Amino acid sequence: MPAAAPAIPANVPTSDGAGPIFRVRSLCKIYITGELEVRALDGVDLDLFAGELVVLLGASGSGKSTLLNNLGGLDVPTSGTLTYRGRDLAGADEDELTQFRRNAVGFVFQFYNLIPSLNARENVALITEIAPDPMTPEDALALVGLTDRMDHFPSQLSGGEQQRVAIARAIAKQPEVLLCDEPTGALDVRTGITVLEAVERVNRELGTLTVLITHNAVLAGMADRVVHLSDGRISHIDRNDARLPASSLVW
Repeated sequence: MPAAAPAIPANVPTSDGAGPIFRVRSLCKIYITGELEVRALDGVDLDLFAGELVVLLGASGSGKSTLLNNLGGLDVPTSGTLTYRGRDLAGADEDELTQFRRNAVGFVFQFYNLIPSLNARENVALITEIAPDPMTPEDALALVGLTDRMDHFPSQLSGGEQQRVAIARAIAKQPEVLLCDEPTGALDVRTGITVLEAVERVNRELGTLTVLITHNAVLAGMADRVVHLSDGRISHIDRNDARLPASSLVW
């Protein structure tokens, strides 16, 4: 039997004395449909630090997607405090949120959202052509292991390869934050591991704060911290002494 992959030392958020990238306090998000009020987030407190890989873990409806959308400026809270490097996101207008999303955040979703008529290199170039300080599409695709697939169209790529193109597109602008919404949800185990290895590499080599939401508890092993959500609240937070390499995960 092959030897187990070595564990990766966990990042310690406060080791350099720096403040958090995100500071969340008493965050609430309420959706109203007719007479029905849904409290998707109910008093969330959380700090997120540079270089961390954080897993938001919880069942469907626990609030993890709503929290991710608020962190990424895709939605705004109903009440509470949400700051990015001291900048108020809770009270930001749409122009400010657009600039924040464009410059600071990369998004990876469960579905790849690639342009079918563009090859992998061209899909990534959609971002690099508008970003202020991007890496090249070639460098971004190399980082996720797709050097030999740059000129292939989405229809010529497997699901895992398409998701890695999506990751390359997200990180090509060199964002400080990478937000991943169930990035392996549509993939089989082997392919999912390959995608998680790409996320892991981006986090380690670029130092990108990476927040990954999942309902799969196995993925908790690859995180520095695991934030457990239930009914819109954080029930508890676990810290791993060492991170398991994505290649060692089994589910």
